[in-house]
Amino acid sequence: MIKKHLPVLAATAMLFSCTEQEQKSPNVIVIMADDLGFSDLGCTGAEIIKTPNIDYLAENGIMFNQFYNASRCAPSRASLLTGHYPHTVGMGWMTVSDLGRDGYAGDMDTLSPTIAEVLQQNGYATYMTGKWHVTFNKFQTNDGPKHNWPTNRGFDRFFGMLSGGGGYYIPRSLAEQDQRITPPEDFYLTDAINDHTVEYIEDHFKNKKDQPFFFYLAHYAPHFPLHAPREDIEKYLGKFMMGWDSLRTIRYQNQLEAGLIDESWQLTPRAEGVPAWESLDDTTKIIQDAKMAVFAAQMHRMDQGIGRLIQTLKKHDELDNTLIVFLSDNGPSNENIGRDVYMSDLDNFGDNSTYVSYREPWANVSNVPFHLYKSYSHEGGISTPFIAHWPEKIKNKGKVLNQRGHIIDLMTTILDVTDTEYPGYVRENKTIPPEGTSLYPAFAGEPFERNALFFEHESNRAIIKGDWKLVAARYGWPWKIGPWELYNLKEDPTEMHNVIDEYPGIADQLENEWNRWGEENNVLPMDTKNWNQKIEASVR
Repeated sequence: MIKKHLPVLAATAMLFSCTEQEQKSPNVIVIMADDLGFSDLGCTGAEIIKTPNIDYLAENGIMFNQFYNASRCAPSRASLLTGHYPHTVGMGWMTVSDLGRDGYAGDMDTLSPTIAEVLQQNGYATYMTGKWHVTFNKFQTNDGPKHNWPTNRGFDRFFGMLSGGGGYYIPRSLAEQDQRITPPEDFYLTDAINDHTVEYIEDHFKNKKDQPFFFYLAHYAPHFPLHAPREDIEKYLGKFMMGWDSLRTIRYQNQLEAGLIDESWQLTPRAEGVPAWESLDDTTKIIQDAKMAVFAAQMHRMDQGIGRLIQTLKKHDELDNTLIVFLSDNGPSNENIGRDVYMSDLDNFGDNSTYVSYREPWANVSNVPFHLYKSYSHEGGISTPFIAHWPEKIKNKGKVLNQRGHIIDLMTTILDVTDTEYPGYVRENKTIPPEGTSLYPAFAGEPFERNALFFEHESNRAIIKGDWKLVAARYGWPWKIGPWELYNLKEDPTEMHNVIDEYPGIADQLENEWNRWGEENNVLPMDTKNWNQKIEASVR
């Protein structure tokens, strides 16, 4: 068994009665949002978007302000599920294509067990609702191989999507258990995910109340397209007319006042390709306000479902004994999806007749105080809000921790808090131990040091070690591998001042370490020619 970080002296243990009932193993719920930016929650700076239930988890739990994902949907999900860097399990890119190399196979490796598979061995019931997105597209049909469907990777029950998206009203790959299904006429994806989440938990307490459970709730919201119920959209229409410039400043000030950041976190300038709000005509402002209103409505509906989950746990007196973790799979999306929006679209905007994204101007609000977005390895692409709520164990409730964490840490953390041993073999193959660090000490108010962290996606790459970050962004089309930049994150958390010319020796050391990691984890060589051909032919 994995040893707890909080020591219990034998002499102290003897003070308790030998007949005292052993403490029940904790339930664990991991909630992942999709394309949610660092500042999109009320507790992380959002001024208009209402997320009272997620905020409740933060107020009664803890938040990390330096938590990282793998910068894109599929890679982050593979890392969460396995505790490995995405390339180690074949998910360095997406599921739409196999790039012909082990690190970019597009189908999650079955040699590494998932959290659900490991916890099943320790007597846990396991459930999942929402977005899967770690199996090759051609394997998502009923007649295709199902080795990487959730119910074949450790989950007792599953409802959700196998693919990365396709809309909230007519999703591409809706499935329940091990069968693709057709949605009913009144279907809205976020509601369906929330309904099945509550249903699964109610069924669990009815039929397996003495058994602990693990639940992976992977929301599609607020990923594009901008689809939301009209009643929620109308709550927000007109509320973003102050524009992105004002809202970026307001969110930044809210973050400072909340103690999420300090003055060393400078607010990055408005993105180069984004016009000043005051330069827009009135019609354009109304259209842009509507885009953000739908985005806010998507967030609102997701948050309401999380509130139902919290109330269900309270109803069954299980909230205190449940570790709930909330995070996002990547930074906000600046992708230009669908045609532009016109005034004639607004009466029906947000229903199934439209299919658009909110694009860079609003993504530049969602990533306050950072720059760059989803797919990049700069802070705006890899930084996520991270909330942990567990009343029985978490000390210093409501505190923001200046603690560095990574999505690969979730496997190790969950094994730790559930006293579960990682298997030496799976499917008769020897396993590689997970690469993360347990966050459990931080839950008890004990900071810890961690090893270097590594990143690569679509030729964007980085290493973070101590105070230093070496990072590079690909550029142009066809893509080219960009030059390295060096930042001191202690002094410059928002990457405003590239100091590579001042510290070439540090840059060289970090580059050598990144190259060594790349060789060992199926990252190198980065083949931009292959990248460009595959991406040009793919549908994201």
